[in-house]
Amino acid sequence: MRSEERERIILPPQEEKSETQVAIARLQRQCFVELATVQQFHAWLDDKRQCRQACRVIGDSRTGKTIACDVYRLRYATQTASGDAPTVPVIYWHATTETGQRELFVGLLEHLKYRITNGTISDLRERVYRLLRACQVEMIILDEAHRFRPKTSSEIRDIFDLLGIAVVLVGTDRLDAVVRRDEQVHNRFMACHRFYRFDSQMLEDTTAIWEEYVLRLPQPSNLTRAEMQKILAATTRGYLGTLDEILRNAARCALQSGQPRIEAALLSQVALEYK
Repeated sequence: MRSEERERIILPPQEEKSETQVAIARLQRQCFVELATVQQFHAWLDDKRQCRQACRVIGDSRTGKTIACDVYRLRYATQTASGDAPTVPVIYWHATTETGQRELFVGLLEHLKYRITNGTISDLRERVYRLLRACQVEMIILDEAHRFRPKTSSEIRDIFDLLGIAVVLVGTDRLDAVVRRDEQVHNRFMACHRFYRFDSQMLEDTTAIWEEYVLRLPQPSNLTRAEMQKILAATTRGYLGTLDEILRNAARCALQSGQPRIEAALLSQVALEYK
């Protein structure tokens, strides 16, 4: 075999991705669109953070709570100065199943990149308090807070009381039952923001935004047409997460079949999986 042929076999030229492949890859990546409702929510969090007030965020699953909270954290990025502890204005932490005191403290330590996570509960508490002060934490957002055990809720109450940090509990309606188990916890977390499912107008408006900024297909699909909205209303039931999934899946199917837009028949076919 000649050396030129051997080189061709060992080092084949890389194929360039087609426009369709690039578009499909883009649809598979997570992106965030700041809806008006999210802007209002972030303004509400700003107020609680500046006032150092404890509060709750309640809503059904798939209404956008988690992404909205995590994006809020990203707005206040960690700042690192040479030789000093990093400044971490906002912490977002997702609770594990049946979260006890140790899981809470270890989770906060790991979020703050602290390597030593062993020791007694008392050791961990002292370490967390010291780090929260050193990192100048202003707000802690605790997602899936309905998973907290009673003693964990008391620890969170103490972080708010003793350190003056705004603590945000995020969860479904089950969180209300958890908070009410302890009157002292409930009295501190009475302020509440609720995420609602979309009504018909919000569904139409959000669909238009998704078509323009998320799907970005070669040709308009006119997803706000009554025929399309009827399909989406019946299957999404007003949940943002479900709307996002259906529209992305429909867009990918359209591109894979060589279609420049989403037709009603295709949308209906994709939506069948969600009924």
